[in-house]
Amino acid sequence: MISVSKLLCGLDAESDGLRYDAADGSKEPQITEKKQRRPVVVWNTTKQCNLYCEHCYAGADCQGAKNELSTAEGKALIDDLADFGAPVLLFSGGEPLVREDLAELIAYADDAGIRPVLSTNGTLLTCERARELKRAGLQYAGVSVDGLPERNDRIRGEEGAFDAAVSGIEACLDVGLKTGLRYTITEHNVADLAGVVDLLVDVGIDRFCFYHLDYGGRGADISDVDLSPEATRQAVADLCDLTREYHDAGEEIETLLVGNYADAGYLVEYADRELGTGRARLIYRYLERNGGDPTGERVADVDPVGNVHLTQFWQGYSPGNVRDRSFGAIWSDESNPLLAGLRDREDHLSGRCADCAYQSICRGGSRLRALAAHGDPFAPDPKCYLTEREREGAAAASRLGGESLAD
Repeated sequence: MISVSKLLCGLDAESDGLRYDAADGSKEPQITEKKQRRPVVVWNTTKQCNLYCEHCYAGADCQGAKNELSTAEGKALIDDLADFGAPVLLFSGGEPLVREDLAELIAYADDAGIRPVLSTNGTLLTCERARELKRAGLQYAGVSVDGLPERNDRIRGEEGAFDAAVSGIEACLDVGLKTGLRYTITEHNVADLAGVVDLLVDVGIDRFCFYHLDYGGRGADISDVDLSPEATRQAVADLCDLTREYHDAGEEIETLLVGNYADAGYLVEYADRELGTGRARLIYRYLERNGGDPTGERVADVDPVGNVHLTQFWQGYSPGNVRDRSFGAIWSDESNPLLAGLRDREDHLSGRCADCAYQSICRGGSRLRALAAHGDPFAPDPKCYLTEREREGAAAASRLGGESLAD
């Protein structure tokens, strides 16, 4: 995740230590004081979902998968993750709220010292359920909304899904549970982005996570409606402008971009143009600490039947199953050539990624999109929208008298 509001507006957040090793400079209570050394783990607790979203990376359906992890196996997984030092466990799906033991599992994670958070479509959230989850120790709920009512309901395959999700958001806010928006941007909904932010700020949300489409699950089936590089650039520019406008008006909304680390280079360029070289240098340093695309390193996934994945979007490949080996053993096994390659990707990236001036803060972007587009996980990400001049470092250097932003 790249925090637009942190980088452009200086907004403190509870993830400053986790993401930027900047806990000392933040006024907010921190998830961790130091940058993560172990991955944030997404657990797809079930494949069952009450909706059928066109971009679902997990390929969720109306039925769960056969032989999903039981409550006891889920607790064993949590123990394993706690022993390994995972800082955060994101309960996802499918729709995790269809699991009757969700509150029990959240409480178990909280007791184990792992920060429990939730990814949900929000339509099953009531005040009673939200209160139960908060009492269990849930720290945050991310609710997926993908446009204003008509577009959202079409994308999510259910009339009334928008209204139900907003009701779920209101239920969380009513019981004091920190809540944010998750929004996957495609051609189908990019026009609604500002309108959704405006509406949900009025509802009371102050955290917005905007996801680039990754080509996994049903997301791979709609890659043809992904934004072009030019349209992606414009959408990111619009989000930067929108964030600054809200902050200038006194609204401290937190906005984040997820899934395309070309955004890192773009934010440096944007800051250099709009805010000056000093801010651009600071942003560059923050993004170097962040470390670029986290696939296979700072994010991991466990699917409903225990298969470990290199990111939640890359469900088509697994280096092992937690029923056979511990998560820690699987994640630490660099005899796996793909895991080892991802952790040393600078020596493997090809094409325009190999010598990009922003490689240290991007690290090639999405390896799944590269695989989907080129059949090679170390090929260039087709969603990179930086210009040749930007990738060569000429644009920034010319404004800095020939110096690199890293200097």
